[in-house]
Amino acid sequence: MTSEDFFKRIEQQYHNELPFVVYRKPNKSDVNGLLQSHNELISTKNFTEKGFVFAPFDNAKTSVLMPFDDSQVISLSSMPNDIEITENKKNIDEQEKQQHIQLVKKGVEAIEAKDFKKVVLSRQEHVSITETNPIVIFKRLLSMYTSSFIYCWYHPKVGLWLGATPETLIKIEGSQFSIMALAGTQVYKGNLDVVWQDKEKQEQKFVTDFIVDSLQPSIESLNVSETETVKAGNLVHLKTMVSARLKPDSTLKDVICTIHPTPAVCGFPKEEAKQFILKNEHYNREFYTGFLGELNFETTTAPRSSKRNIENRAYAVTKKSTQLYVNLRCMKLKNNTAIIYVGGGITANSNPESEWEETVSKSLIIKNIL
Repeated sequence: MTSEDFFKRIEQQYHNELPFVVYRKPNKSDVNGLLQSHNELISTKNFTEKGFVFAPFDNAKTSVLMPFDDSQVISLSSMPNDIEITENKKNIDEQEKQQHIQLVKKGVEAIEAKDFKKVVLSRQEHVSITETNPIVIFKRLLSMYTSSFIYCWYHPKVGLWLGATPETLIKIEGSQFSIMALAGTQVYKGNLDVVWQDKEKQEQKFVTDFIVDSLQPSIESLNVSETETVKAGNLVHLKTMVSARLKPDSTLKDVICTIHPTPAVCGFPKEEAKQFILKNEHYNREFYTGFLGELNFETTTAPRSSKRNIENRAYAVTKKSTQLYVNLRCMKLKNNTAIIYVGGGITANSNPESEWEETVSKSLIIKNIL
């Protein structure tokens, strides 16, 4: 399928008001799409289904499933990278700035009162747009952010979302899985030789410790990598990988319900931070800081000694593979407006003015392609 045919098919699906998702995984060239054959709204029940899942921040609410069996699967091996991106200027809304600063101050006060140790506070930014074709915007994301999970997701009964997220929630194949702990943010200044302050290091430790402690009842073995600095768009973050093996009686649902939402997007302790967010942010995050990705896709591999026989079913091994990403650096398109979602982790050492500047830097990842 040519690039022109691929995107024409996606646009046809959109104009027919039928659900679809089109996406590219980090550092990959192929673009994949699922085109649902009907407009029924389907939800996951226990995460044993096969399809593409789109889950909200509030895990008390239902996750939407684009079922594999009721969808046409299309793919594109690569696409031309010839789209020019212009840098967006920082247009500051003073009222919006003061509202976020006051929210951060309130969060710091709650931490000082020992209500919780960390909370992630966010805001919306409404941007008027002239380009309302989601496929054009999706192509710009593909062109600009090669190391992120890029997606465009649409359901007529839910809405239209796009994003370029740097963060993996979980990757699991068979019983072996890995989880990314990503926290701390600085603007990229040309190299990864970054000095991290105690505030960012503490953020990272909260996330990693929460994941490790939460997983203990469900796993047999555990490995925690060294923490490293990684680049995502115009920003850098601290990243630690946690890998483990599930116990035979543990399920994917057990792991997801335990770790989502992580302290990287919610706070710690989780429930106390989440209640503060729901009470004080004064807007509905919906799918921002939720998760999305391939659920129980089948992957076929061969034993090392039989690579030449990978097509021979006697040698091939088929496993279920799930790859889920945290829905960050995202936006919702509604009429002629892009609703951008940005936030940051707040600890006792947070400076409200600096936290505002961090959200401005994060918003440019999306604003630069609008």
